[in-house]
Amino acid sequence: MEAPLYPDFPLDASTPSGDQPAFWVGPRHLAGDDGRLYDAIADTLSGLGWTSLTIVRGRHEPDEAPEDRQVLRSTVLHISPDALRWAQWSLADEPFHLGELPIAWQISARADTSSPLAQWSAYFTTDVPGEAVADFLVALDARDQPAVPLAGPELVLDAVAAHGWLRDIDQPQAAATDPMFTSHICLGEVPPLIQDADPRALTTEADEAGPAGWQAWAEPALGAPCLWAASFGASVPHDLVAAFAASLSSTAPVLRRVLPEATQERLLRAPAI
Repeated sequence: MEAPLYPDFPLDASTPSGDQPAFWVGPRHLAGDDGRLYDAIADTLSGLGWTSLTIVRGRHEPDEAPEDRQVLRSTVLHISPDALRWAQWSLADEPFHLGELPIAWQISARADTSSPLAQWSAYFTTDVPGEAVADFLVALDARDQPAVPLAGPELVLDAVAAHGWLRDIDQPQAAATDPMFTSHICLGEVPPLIQDADPRALTTEADEAGPAGWQAWAEPALGAPCLWAASFGASVPHDLVAAFAASLSSTAPVLRRVLPEATQERLLRAPAI
């Protein structure tokens, strides 16, 4: 159990972030997204040279004022210069849920531009630390072939073990957890609706196990709702998942103004001067 370094400076999750002082907090995997998950990732993608598109679906009547237009759905899509990878902000587009939390970002890649279908997709809910998603994207952007596997699953577990996470006793080659047993990462059954080009995902019977993919989540207390969840399709290269895992488990503090209510008492924090 960790406690605030400065209990006299409480962080109220209900207060707008602009009115809050900034703090350095840790551990990162419980620090939330500071209410800036879109901005943090959009800034990263802009820095990488990705193009952003806003797609608005709605109803527009003749002579109707712009402010009266009925917008039904809208999506912000970011596309890499080679058009082999893209990231979609899903909260504005009626997202489906993962661990009972709405998907915020869906990131996908394909092998070549001749096919409109993604080779794999990864999904991140709200409150996934933006630093981890950003590092996943930087690693994805740096790859010449985003859909080709380059390493084995051991790379993911090595990444978190290097930061003190513990391998699961029953599944040491497939799962690990942080020392407080609040955040987890494992290689196992992929949840429904996770898109992947692995043909086994389409042919698996109801009583059969499909292709395994990496899943990560934070559960602040046993039986409590998840703080965040991330899911990687079976074809997501392990080295990209390792980049996410290494950043997620990093012991370096992160800058925050607003913390998740469920984890405030578990976080160390110090004022950012």
